[in-house]
Amino acid sequence: MTDAILARLTALKTTPTPQLKEQWRQLFESEPPAFNRRYLESRLAYRIQELAYGGLKPETVRRLEKLGEELDGGSKAKRQTRADMRPIAGTRLIREYQGVEHCVTVRDDDFEYQGRPYKSLSAIARAITGTQWNGLTFFGIKSGARKQA
Repeated sequence: MTDAILARLTALKTTPTPQLKEQWRQLFESEPPAFNRRYLESRLAYRIQELAYGGLKPETVRRLEKLGEELDGGSKAKRQTRADMRPIAGTRLIREYQGVEHCVTVRDDDFEYQGRPYKSLSAIARAITGTQWNGLTFFGIKSGARKQA
């Protein structure tokens, strides 16, 4: 790694956020995302190195995409769900709502409620309440969950 690149990477830690956002505009030719500072620093560091030394080889990108599809079956919804937020297959989620106990079984690719498959916990929460809910919140998986009775 050259001294100039190393200096640029080191400077990211002390660069004010508005200047990081300006670097983003220059390096990515787009508006910076509304993520936290740590995210901006890490993506800028990668981009600086990518421009200086080249990015991933095309065969590496293809391999990573193939591995990703093997993990999520090409499902965009599954890809967007953090793995540590999804309960393990076989888990039974029990929630009392308006005096009635509801039980959901987590399966490998979906959820079972009252003998029917559902693609998401949010769909089950909607079936139970008749209103839009974040399924993770409704079943108390997401921290800070509030409960309605």
